[in-house]
Amino acid sequence: MPTINFTLGSYSELFMLLAAGTYVVAFLAFAWDMATSGKVAQRDAALIAGEKAKAGAAVKEPALAGTAGGRQGSSDAGGGRTPSSSPKSSGAGSGAVVADADLKYRSRRVAARVGVNLSILGLLVHAAGVLTRGIAAGRVPWGNMYEFCTTGAFLVVAVFLVVLIKRDLRFLGTFVLGLAVVMMVAAAVAFWIPVGHLVPALQSYWLIIHVSIAVMSSALFTLTFSMAVLQLIQSRREAKIAAGGLDTGGFMRLVPGSMTLEALSYRINTIAFVGWTLTVMFGAIWAEKAWGRFWGWDTKEVWSFVIWVVYAAYLHARATRGWTGARAAWLSIVGYLCVLFNFTVVNIYFSGLHSYGGVSG
Repeated sequence: MPTINFTLGSYSELFMLLAAGTYVVAFLAFAWDMATSGKVAQRDAALIAGEKAKAGAAVKEPALAGTAGGRQGSSDAGGGRTPSSSPKSSGAGSGAVVADADLKYRSRRVAARVGVNLSILGLLVHAAGVLTRGIAAGRVPWGNMYEFCTTGAFLVVAVFLVVLIKRDLRFLGTFVLGLAVVMMVAAAVAFWIPVGHLVPALQSYWLIIHVSIAVMSSALFTLTFSMAVLQLIQSRREAKIAAGGLDTGGFMRLVPGSMTLEALSYRINTIAFVGWTLTVMFGAIWAEKAWGRFWGWDTKEVWSFVIWVVYAAYLHARATRGWTGARAAWLSIVGYLCVLFNFTVVNIYFSGLHSYGGVSG
């Protein structure tokens, strides 16, 4: 059994603290972007609409001038029509100003760029904390709730930044970095445990397979949870504007339409569901290796299965039963609440074979 390096373990905790502090500043940068860029988005949409209207009028005027009598109608029916001057909308005719559905980068938002750069810096420091924790213990650094939480926060931010390479999801920055900070604070305050050896039941290569997939799936579920919350807010805003109400959306002008959010959330949930299915399967195989049975209705096992059922119901209802909009969003939210319940309440308050005195198995 490797010797525990407590000095390196203390450096790991320092790195975690520095990473959490950097995430806080990144969170504030994203929050400032949300507070200030909504009006800019509305102004830009108005300018684009005005330019389209002028361009349409310029095309239509020569077409009309070059026709006579009976040919005038045919020119109107052709390329001389004036393009719609309404801003980008959700696709439901609401007229709400929202981000483009293709989620490509089109605007340079200084505060958001600062938030992304700080997130990258925080992730690098966070990676140093995770690595030094693992080296100090001489094993993979996700053998207890503290390590699961810090590694989970690392992957949440990492997945967010990787997706940012191809798609402009900066509108999620406040939510993702906020959740990462909450996870880091919870790890340091509620789940902290000194670096140490694993209990015998966890001394298996299945720990690497089972827990790594579980953490990655949970990180993806965190992203879709954020999208589902924004989807509900955006949907209410679109409905309000469609009914003739005033647009008081503010930062929601930076967010895509509700249906775009739902489609993206569905795709990510599909990937995360496959990961969670493997988590349950590999957990059962590990249980057979450790305890001589694949399934024993332990509390942790039951709630892992409940999570699987909720997300399976979400995917089935949306794909085959036509559950879209708020119903799909609420199912996704309920699934993530089950993930949180499984990680916190089940680990802390329920006894069973997965209870390792603060260890998340």
